Amino acid sequence: MTRPAPMVLDGRVTTIGFAKGHGTKNDFVLVPALDGSPQLGPDDVVFLTDRRGGVGGDGVIRIVPVEHAPQDVRDAAGDAQWFMDYRNQDGSVGEMCGNGTRVFAQYLLENGLASGASFDIATRAGVKRMTVVAGGFQVDLGVWRLAREPEAAERGSDSVVQAVGMPDPLPALSVDMGNPHTVVALPPEFDLSTLDLTHPPRVDPVPEHGSNVEFVRAVGPGHIAMRVHERGVGETHSCGTGAAAAVVATWWWAGRPVDQLDWRVDVPGGQLGVRLDGEQVLLSGPAQIVASGTVQLPD
Repeated sequence: MTRPAPMVLDGRVTTIGFAKGHGTKNDFVLVPALDGSPQLGPDDVVFLTDRRGGVGGDGVIRIVPVEHAPQDVRDAAGDAQWFMDYRNQDGSVGEMCGNGTRVFAQYLLENGLASGASFDIATRAGVKRMTVVAGGFQVDLGVWRLAREPEAAERGSDSVVQAVGMPDPLPALSVDMGNPHTVVALPPEFDLSTLDLTHPPRVDPVPEHGSNVEFVRAVGPGHIAMRVHERGVGETHSCGTGAAAAVVATWWWAGRPVDQLDWRVDVPGGQLGVRLDGEQVLLSGPAQIVASGTVQLPD
C-alpha cells in the first residue's frame, strides 16, 4: 500500500491517510501512525466517524508501533509489535474492541506489517493473540469475570436495565471482558427487532465507566441472537466483546454446562463464533478492508 505523505499546516497534520474496514458490519476508520503520528483528538475522531461529513464508522483505530504506545501498554506488550489505539465514535478512549481486533489484524496482514498464522497485538486491555482461521480470525479475548459476583451469585443478577418502550426494568448481569458489559436475557418468543435502542438504556446501579448493553434471545442449543447499544457509540450492527459477554451470561444462567462451550451469536451484521475455554473466551469472525484514501481534518 502506498502511504500518502501527511500535509502539515502551522504544525498541525491536516491531511492523513486512512482505511475503512468492518467485522460483521461493525465498522472502523483505521489511521496508520507508523511513526507515532498523527495524534488524534476527540474532535478529530468525531469528524472521522461522522457518516455524513466524514468517513463514517463506529470508531477509530490508530495503527501504532508499540514503541510509540503509552508506557503502561509498552510495559505489558510482550512480543507484540503493534498497538491498537481504539477510540469510540464520541471521541472517548476505549479499552479495546473485539471486532476491531480482527479488522486491525486484517490491515496488518494486507500491508505487510505482520505475517504468519498467529501474532499478538497490544491493546489497553492487554495483549490479544490473533489466529488466522477459515473465514477470518480468532482472537483470544482473555479472561472473563463477573463484575459483581457476590450479588450475581445471590440473586442471579446484579443490576437492572430500562430500555425505551419497555414497561418495566429487566434484571441483568454485568460481565467484564476487559471492557464493561451489561447483559439482559429476553424470552425466546421476544422479537428483538421491536427494541428501541435509539436512546441509551438506563443501567442501575450506574456503572462507573459506563457500559455496553446487550439484549439476548435464545435461538437454540449453543445459539443466541442479540442487539447491542455500545457505550460512546449507540446501537451497532455487531459487538465482538458484547457477543462474548452475552455467551458468558447465557451460559452462566444455564448453570455453566460443561458440554456447551461452542456458541453461535447472530447479530444484525452477521454471525460470530464464541468458544469458552476455561476462564478464557475465544471470538471468531470475518474482517474486511473495503476502502483506503486520504482525508483532510478540520482546522
